[in-house]
Amino acid sequence: MTPSRTKTIRLRAALVGTSLLALAACEPSGNFDLDLRSFGQGGGLDTTAAAEQAVQARPAPDARGIIAYPGYQVAVARRGDTVDSVAARIGVPVGELASHNAIAPGTLLRDGEVLALPRRVAEPSLATGARPVGAGIDVTTIASGAIDRASPAPGGTSGTGVAAGASTIGSTEPIRHRVMRGETAYSVARLYNVNVRALADWNGLGSDLAVREGQMLLIPVAATGTGATDVVTAPGQGSPTPTPPSAARPLPDEKTAAAAEPVKTPPAPDLGAQTTAATPKSRLGMPVQGKIIRTYQKKKNEGIDIAAGAGTAVAAAGDGTVAAITKDTDQVPILVVRHDGNLLTVYANIDDIAVAKGAKVKRGQSIAKVRNGDPAFLHFEVRQGFDSVDPMPYLQ
Repeated sequence: MTPSRTKTIRLRAALVGTSLLALAACEPSGNFDLDLRSFGQGGGLDTTAAAEQAVQARPAPDARGIIAYPGYQVAVARRGDTVDSVAARIGVPVGELASHNAIAPGTLLRDGEVLALPRRVAEPSLATGARPVGAGIDVTTIASGAIDRASPAPGGTSGTGVAAGASTIGSTEPIRHRVMRGETAYSVARLYNVNVRALADWNGLGSDLAVREGQMLLIPVAATGTGATDVVTAPGQGSPTPTPPSAARPLPDEKTAAAAEPVKTPPAPDLGAQTTAATPKSRLGMPVQGKIIRTYQKKKNEGIDIAAGAGTAVAAAGDGTVAAITKDTDQVPILVVRHDGNLLTVYANIDDIAVAKGAKVKRGQSIAKVRNGDPAFLHFEVRQGFDSVDPMPYLQ
């Protein structure tokens, strides 16, 4: 390398370094804002919380690539798909699909790229290649979403580009954001306080995270559980430090006793068989009679799963009002009943609902039937307000 060439490279490097320092000086913190974190709100935006926020996985589409939410549907492209091939597969005119997504007909799509549908097509079902009932369906999330939709969130507001009514939709339906001129994946992620990588994964963005004006993005749904938090005590406020043994002081005599005989653990009782709908002292009645195959575990299983044959009548656990009736993306119905004392009961994995939203129901009244599955079961939750509680104390 010639001396003049070396000098030129060093000069360019110095100019780049000077430019970065000049940009850094414009930031209140004095740090270079690599992805324009202060864009839009005078330096008040920070992606730290978004980077730490866990999100749910995007639901799996059916064989056509359709994901159906209560308010809209989207199509997920496969490797080698174009706008034309997706339109042909789902039965929507290519021009209509392309115009709705601000993309030209014939454009090659990325594997996993999401296209918003201008109107609903046939709902996902077993005939369209949707997952069978019980195949990885998170009934806890489904039921929680139904509860969220039972009453609109007070004071909810929609951000830029949010579809109308999105603020009142439960956790099973993501907010949609239409990209405006000048927006980037980073600015959209900060707007909703989500990780930009999660945004990219949900929408099938490329490695460059490029978005186009008019593109519809799904905003990832935050995970319902939270991780454990480390507890840190102030200096001098922790557990007392034990005094170490000293060789100058003999250890005290230790008197040991023979261990007691081991106690045999009795078999787990069939709680469903012990509690009946007619139990007079219980606050709630069993919605179906059967063995409890999955017990309540906070943040893992927010209710109980009760084995029952397909077609078994599901009874209302108590007097109340039907607060919500909805379906998940696989069209599995969920029903929520509101009782006195701000108590809610949730019934999932059901079929043939016999009541309507707003209807008054009585304890023991048949409200639905257990859906067919392997195994067939009813998922039942009790919630005090929106917080899940163990159903068993209410049923015994």
